[in-house]
Amino acid sequence: MGEMIEFPSNGKPGSGYLAVPQTGAGPGVVVMQEWWGIVPHIKDVCDRFAAAGFTALAPDLYHGKVTTEPDEAGKYMMALEIDRAAKDMSGAVDELVRRTGRAKVGAVGFCMGGGLALALAVARPDTVAAVAPFYGVIGWPDAAPDYARMTAAVQGHYAEHDDYAAPPASRALEAQLKDLGKEAEFFVYSGTEHAFFNDTRPEVYAADASRQAWDRVIPFFHEHLDA
Repeated sequence: MGEMIEFPSNGKPGSGYLAVPQTGAGPGVVVMQEWWGIVPHIKDVCDRFAAAGFTALAPDLYHGKVTTEPDEAGKYMMALEIDRAAKDMSGAVDELVRRTGRAKVGAVGFCMGGGLALALAVARPDTVAAVAPFYGVIGWPDAAPDYARMTAAVQGHYAEHDDYAAPPASRALEAQLKDLGKEAEFFVYSGTEHAFFNDTRPEVYAADASRQAWDRVIPFFHEHLDA
C-alpha cells in the first residue's frame, strides 16, 4: 500500500499518492488521474504498478478534491489551472528521478489524465521516455501539445465506443505521431466503452480488455525505462 506525500513543485508544495515496490525503487511512472481526482481507483493503479516493480506517483492536481458526480468532475476539470497542473506534473517527474536514481520516467493516464500524460511527455522530453494514454482526451482548447517536441514512445489504449475519444480521433493521433517520426502504437479494444479500465465502475468495466491492456503496458514500460 502507498501513502500520500509532498514534493517540491516549482516553489510550491505538491502532493500525491506514492507506491513503492518491495524491492525498494523500480523505474518511475507518473500516474495521471481521471477527472474524479485521486480516488481509490487511481491509488489502486499505483499499488498495482508497485507490485509489478515500478515506483508510481499520482500527483494530486485537484489538491484534495475528489468527486463521484460527473457534473462536478466536469467542473473540476474545466477549472483546472493548466500552468499549475503542469508544474505539479513536472514536480512529480523530478520527485521520481530523485527517488529512483534513474534518468527516465514513464507516464500513464486515464481519461483527462491520458491527455495530460501526453502533454507531460511534450513538456518533459528530457525525462519522459514512455507514455501510455488510456482513452486520453485533452479538454482544453489552448492546451494542444506540440508533439514534435516529444521524445517518448507512445502506447495508446482506447475504447471502440467512446464519445470523448472515439477511434477516428485516436487513429488520427497515432498517424500524426508516426508522421512526426515518433514510436507510436495504439490499440482499440472492441466492444468497450470509455473508462473500460476502471474496475470501480461496473457499468463500463471490461475485465478482458483491461487485462490485455495491462499485459501490454507493463512490458512497454520495462522496455523503455529499464535501460
